[in-house]
Amino acid sequence: MDENQEEVKPQKGGSNIILIIIIVILIVFLLGGGLLVYFLMSGNDESSIEQAEQQVAQMSKKGPTPRERSNDFFNVGPMYPLDQFVVNLLSESGSRYLKMELNLELSSEMLTPEIDQKKPIIRDIIIRTLTSKTYEDVSTAKGKERLKDEIVGKLNEIIRDGYIKNVFFTDFIVQ
Repeated sequence: MDENQEEVKPQKGGSNIILIIIIVILIVFLLGGGLLVYFLMSGNDESSIEQAEQQVAQMSKKGPTPRERSNDFFNVGPMYPLDQFVVNLLSESGSRYLKMELNLELSSEMLTPEIDQKKPIIRDIIIRTLTSKTYEDVSTAKGKERLKDEIVGKLNEIIRDGYIKNVFFTDFIVQ
C-alpha cells in the first residue's frame, strides 16, 4: 500500500503543475487578447471622431439643419403663402382668438409640389400647434420666435424633398 500511495502523490503533484501551467498560459492569452482589442478599439475611436468632425463640417457648409430656422435674410428662398388661420387660444375662459397668416420659406422651388400635396396636413399641424398656446405664449416677441421654431420643426418632420427654412407671419392678431 505504501507503494500505491507514493505513486499517487507524484501524479497529483504533476497534475497540479500541469494545471498551473495551463492557467498561466490562459491568463497570458487573455491579457494579450485584451491588449489587442484595446489597441484596435482605440485606433478606431480616433478615426470615428475624425469622421464625425468631417460630417459636422460638411453639414455646416450646406446650411442649417432642417430643424433650424434660417436667419439668412440676404438669401431668401421661395415663399409659399398659406391661407388665413383663425383659432381659439388655450385659456380657462376660452375667449381668446388668434387670427394669422403666414408664409413658408422653402429651401428650393422643387419643394412646392410636395407642399401642395401636403397642404391639409401642414394646416392641421399649424392649427394643433396654435391651439396649444396661451395668450401669454404668443403675445411677446420671444413667444412668437419660439412659435416659429416649433412650427418649422414640426413641418420639417413631414417634408421629404427639402425643408422649410423659415416661417414669416404676415398677419397676427390676438383678441
